[in-house]
Amino acid sequence: IFALIVFSCLVGDGYTSLPEKPQLFCVFNHNEDACRYGIGIGVLAFLACIFFFMVDIYFPQISNATDRKYLVLADVGFSGFWTFLWFVGFCFLTNQWSWTRAEEVYIVADSARAAITFSFFSIFSW
Repeated sequence: IFALIVFSCLVGDGYTSLPEKPQLFCVFNHNEDACRYGIGIGVLAFLACIFFFMVDIYFPQISNATDRKYLVLADVGFSGFWTFLWFVGFCFLTNQWSWTRAEEVYIVADSARAAITFSFFSIFSW
């Protein structure tokens, strides 16, 4: 759920434009990489959640203990790696938001803060 919130906040309001310039830019200090990173880990985290949910559904039907062990280790390893990526994302978005000028972000500031907040929550949920 948190990954979907981060993704939707950045896709919906992560890019804006100034009234005098119609060109879109990322609200995080005009850094396109910040928006791309948040969107990327949000989409991939959601897809990984679906995959591991399906693995959990079919887990009792797997009779081979070695396969079960590898699936559990893959789940734990992926979760640890993804926790690190969410931490990096939180730090990156927070850093870029701190350098963003207030006059350039009007109404989209709430979505940017929500993306930062839920990327922080994602650290603990993974």
